This record gives sequence, C-alpha cells and structure tokens, in this order.
Amino acid sequence: MTNPILAIDGGKPVCKEFLPYGQQWLDEADIQAVVDVLRGKFITQGPKIAEFENKVAHYAGAKYAVAFSSGTAALHGACFAAGIQSGDEVITTPLTFAASSNCVLYCGGTPVFADVKSDTYNIDPTDILKKVTPKTKAIIPVDFTGQPVQIDAIMQIAKQANENAANRELVVIHDAAHSLGASYKGRKIGAWADMTMFSFHPVKHVTTAEGGIIVTDNEEYYQRMLLFRSHGITKDPKQLHQTDQGDWYYEMQVLGYHYRMTDMQAALGISQMNKLDGFVTRRREIANQYNEAFRGLPGVILPTTLNEAESSWHLYILQFDPAYTRVNRNDLFAALKAENLGVNVHYIPVYLQPYYQSLGYAKGHCPNAEHIYERIITIPLFPKMSDEDVHNVIAAVKKVHAAYYM
Repeated sequence: MTNPILAIDGGKPVCKEFLPYGQQWLDEADIQAVVDVLRGKFITQGPKIAEFENKVAHYAGAKYAVAFSSGTAALHGACFAAGIQSGDEVITTPLTFAASSNCVLYCGGTPVFADVKSDTYNIDPTDILKKVTPKTKAIIPVDFTGQPVQIDAIMQIAKQANENAANRELVVIHDAAHSLGASYKGRKIGAWADMTMFSFHPVKHVTTAEGGIIVTDNEEYYQRMLLFRSHGITKDPKQLHQTDQGDWYYEMQVLGYHYRMTDMQAALGISQMNKLDGFVTRRREIANQYNEAFRGLPGVILPTTLNEAESSWHLYILQFDPAYTRVNRNDLFAALKAENLGVNVHYIPVYLQPYYQSLGYAKGHCPNAEHIYERIITIPLFPKMSDEDVHNVIAAVKKVHAAYYM
C-alpha cells in the first residue's frame, strides 16, 4: 500500500479546516460575565479586579496578586518591584518569548542568558550558578511549554547568594506564563518564588483577552507593583506623604506606567478560572494521546517531563532529528502546515534577534538552546480540540513522517 500524497504535493489535507496551535475556549457564562459588567457601573477600575486578583492568589497559594494589562507589563512591574536598574544583571533563559528578558532592559538592567537542559528545554540550574556574579540582581526562570523548572534548586541558588553577601537581595521572578495549573513537588506553581507571573493571552490556560498577573507573599513588592501599574500614583491615605489634604488629593510617588487591567477583563478571568482545572485536565489528556501515538517514531523526540513535576501543557513540541530524514525542518513545517495544522516554532533564542545582536550578544552563547531551536515544531494543543481534531493531528504528523523519514 502506497503512502497518501502529501497536501503540499497536491494531495488532500488531513484537516478539512485550519487548526491553530492554540485557541481560547469561551462559553455563555464567560460572555454573560462580561455583559454583566457592561451593564453595571464600572467597566474599567471596579470591584472585579480585586475579586480576580484574590481568586488567582488563592488558587496559586499566594498572599497577594496584582493584575496588569499583559504578562509583559506584569514582568516589567516585577522587575521594578525588585529594584532592577542600570548595572544590574538578571539571568534568564534564551528559549522563551522576548518579554522574559525585555522586562530587564526596560528597567536598565542587563539580561544574562543561561543555557537550557537538553531534555526538558528548561533553564539549567547548573548554568545559572555559573552565571551568578556580584552584579546579579534577579533570576527569571521560565516554565517552558508548561513544564515546571527545577524551582527548588533555583531558589536555593538565590538563597545561597544572599547568605554569602551582606545587604544582597537576589530575587527570583518566576515566569509562569505557560504553567498556570501546573505543580512541582506537590506545590502549585505560584507558591515557590518571590514573585510569579501568569499570562492570560487567548492561547494560555485561561484568558482575559490580554492580561497578566503577579502573585507574591511579599507585601513590599505588592505595594510597589500597585503603584507601578497606575502611573506611580496613589490616593491611599497610608501611603501619602501629605496627610492634611482633602479626599481629592493624590500623589505620584514613582515613575509608573498605565498598565491596569479593566473590570471587563477581570470578569472574564473570574469566569475562566472556574474552568481552569478542567482545561488543564483536557490538555493533559491530549498530551498523553500524543505521547502514546508518537512514541517510537524514528527520529522524533517527545517532550520530557520530570517525575516531580506536573505540567499544565501549554504547548506540545516535537523535536525532529535531521539524521533520520531527507528534508530540513522548514520542509517539515511547510508540509505539516499544508495539512492544515497551525504549526509554530517556540522560540527563536532571544539573543539571536537582531535587536539583541545589536547589543553585542553573539551566536553560540547557549549551544543547547540553539540546537533545540533548529529541530523543534509546535503542534496544536488546546482544550477546545475535539477527539477528531486530536486524531487528525496525529494522522497528519504520521503522514508527513512516513513521507520524509527513513
């Protein structure tokens, strides 16, 4: 029996319609939550924001939460709260979206890239340790694809550095944009680091359309981020320098930004959080089906999960070993896309971007990250996928594999 003709060669695509790599899942309850706000008194700065913050903080096991207009804004706020400024270095991973290191540049600091582990694709604590200097102010580990980093080892690195130097505060800002709902050693992500960021972009686990949040147990960080997201302005009587003014009085105490979330977004987030565990369960079901279907395919490397971690599976990434195929990654990508799969590549190592190259970062800095980047493709995974969608993704991958692999 001959293999079916690839769509890129004129054959029939496996998927009748385009299937994106990620997509939100909204129901009538979500829509009604937003409509209720639109019919109420507050659509921007109202009570739903605090309700949403409390809901996320409780879920993550943290005392405080500060909602922002995006995950990027939230990371910027966390860097501000940590006191990052010119002359400070911040260690992070290159295998991430640019926001994980751009937030350091926004504050005048210098990103330092530590390489990733070749199995989990997460930042390597051993390489972090090599990169720590007296100038290191923070570490920003990223839970790539929803797989938790070895956050206990990273927290220990920060603790040891602080103990070895007087008046030092090396802060861990956990970029958990991919890992809401994940856990490590039995504790929810959000309960480990000094500050943890979650993202609510439509392809993430829950959405507020755009939005992000920082959870923390540190009241000082909490207060600084509240200021930062609202132009650096406060009307809180306990925070004011002058207390003999009227109710109208406010003070701009720091140079902040307009990074606020709206009540409409928060209402959507509250409704979405009610479905988070179900969303994560479905993501894990799909990932397990992929693992079972692709295990044993020659030249295909599956994602690795640590025994002590429970991923929330934001992304599912396959690594294709070029030694087994007669085509390159671009050919594989094009063939899968022609089958109507919304494949993607996550991510180009940040320091290879033209802007970072202009700052002096050079190729070859993190060889594992560069090696992995050249071989990976992201395939669709989101909870709204039907069983037929999952079957079609598996069929499309196997179809392309059969055509191109030895």
